[in-house]
Amino acid sequence: MGTDESGKGDYFGPLVAAGVYVPDGQEEVLREYGVRDSKRVSDNRVRELAEVVTQGYPHSIVAIGPEKYNELYSKFRNLNRLLAWAHSRVIENILQEVPCTLAITDQFGDKLFVQNALMKRGRSIELIQKPKAEADIAVAAASILARSEFLRRLSLLSKEAGMELPKGASSMVEEAGVALVRRYGSQVLAKFAKTHFKTTGRVLASAQTSE
Repeated sequence: MGTDESGKGDYFGPLVAAGVYVPDGQEEVLREYGVRDSKRVSDNRVRELAEVVTQGYPHSIVAIGPEKYNELYSKFRNLNRLLAWAHSRVIENILQEVPCTLAITDQFGDKLFVQNALMKRGRSIELIQKPKAEADIAVAAASILARSEFLRRLSLLSKEAGMELPKGASSMVEEAGVALVRRYGSQVLAKFAKTHFKTTGRVLASAQTSE
């Protein structure tokens, strides 16, 4: 299986970890569909490919909305530990469906973070962490699922906010944050954003000066 995440660099929206189990002989099938690292695929195509993957392969998605994310971050105080927790939950969920001896994930911190977060079922699996793991087709498929779910949830949050919440952490994102704070008050950021980002300080400062 491969695991990957989406949303860790996005101020608004959830953090999503996903995993996909790819049986022997299926790698080429996924490549023919066009599955590859989600960063190299348009948003619309990501959604289409996610349908293919979810219908054809054992998988798991763990989505942590902004409010839960902020709560967990205050507990872990470390993004890599939070990521490890999410990835390990994904691995455990897939192991409940299929026997698997190998999990590949992108390098985001000490491998022990993930190993220590695994429960009894996952302790026997071989875990490989490596940079640019999306070159592996199972990790690429996981990146597609994670990004698709991130986009879906960001769209729902945008509707709830009554305005578009942009991806990333750009000046457009800061402008949206300022508009949110001016409309609803500073406490609203915890509902829609990852508040430990430095963006929060800039948003609050700009919102105050623009009042």
